[in-house]
Amino acid sequence: MTPMSNQDILDRLAAVVESRKPANGGDPETSYVARLLHKGPDAFLKKIGEEATETVMAAKDVDHGGDPTKLVYEVADLWFHSMIALAHYGLTPADVVNELARREGLSGLDEKALRKAKAREASE
Repeated sequence: MTPMSNQDILDRLAAVVESRKPANGGDPETSYVARLLHKGPDAFLKKIGEEATETVMAAKDVDHGGDPTKLVYEVADLWFHSMIALAHYGLTPADVVNELARREGLSGLDEKALRKAKAREASE
C-alpha cells in the first residue's frame, strides 16, 4: 500500500465535505457538516472565528509550556471549518495550495505591496 500524500488527504476530506452539502443529499439531522451548511454562512463563519481564537490561545499556551499537540488539534479544527467555507463558495483545498504555490519564493512584503497596488488600481 502506498502512503497517502497530504494532498490526497485534503482531497478526500474535501470530497466528504462536498458530499455533505444539503444540495448533494447531506442530511442536517445526521451530519455536522450538512447542519453547518444548512444553517448558512453565519454558522460556519462563526465556527471559523471560534477555531481561530482557540488556535491563538493554544499557541499562547505553548509559549508558556503548554502541550504543542493542542495547537495541532486546534489548527486541524480551523482548517476543517475553513474547508467547509471553501466548499460553500465552490472552492477547494487545491485552490489554496495553488495560491500558496504561486506565492512560493515571493517575499511576503513584496506580495502584500502587490496586492495593495492591485486594490488601488481596481478602485480607481
